[in-house]
Amino acid sequence: MKRLLLAATLLVAPSLAPIAEAASPQHLVDSATLSLEDILDGSPGTQAQQFLQKARAVVVCPDIFRGAFIVGGEGGGCVMVARGAGGSWSNPAFYTLGSASFGFQIGAQTAEVLMLIMTTNGLNALLNSQFKFGVDAGLTIATLGAGVNGSMSTGLKADILTLSKTQGAYGGVSLAGSILGSDSGTDQAYYGSAVDARQIVVNMEGSNPGANPLRATLTKFGG
Repeated sequence: MKRLLLAATLLVAPSLAPIAEAASPQHLVDSATLSLEDILDGSPGTQAQQFLQKARAVVVCPDIFRGAFIVGGEGGGCVMVARGAGGSWSNPAFYTLGSASFGFQIGAQTAEVLMLIMTTNGLNALLNSQFKFGVDAGLTIATLGAGVNGSMSTGLKADILTLSKTQGAYGGVSLAGSILGSDSGTDQAYYGSAVDARQIVVNMEGSNPGANPLRATLTKFGG
């Protein structure tokens, strides 16, 4: 991982209790930019780049971490960026990803997670206030990583593709049962107005120059 852990302790209830911010919204955007570079490096990353070129949107969670106290809650902040009709990338909407128990590989304490949203149905599902992986019906979610080379045609049928990296190893986190929820308070703080996730990533209403490096990185890898 290219960054230090953003916080030492995180307690997240299954209903996705609010996650205390350990850094500014801009820090999360900058971390997501670095995380994209990290995840898209190497063989699994090369495969993900091919999917990214066709993706409708992406969600980047640069620091998903495992709490070590009391109930062992886990989670972290994420950003969502969508591709516009002209091919340009939107500014980011802010999300939190939480779970009472992620499926971390043995010994892992932190993870970077990339979600490639391949369909409009997948994007609409994640634009709801909360989305629970493995529970919400009607969507197909597939995992990229070690052991999936050559599965391009199968993977492209999925609504959402996920790729995770824990301490240098790909494929270390299962998102089953975790909840992705929009963070409207951080959206408002970052843009200075009451815009929601759909307005930001679909209607392209939000604008902050601090997100330009993130958008440029997505263009670099995914066109």
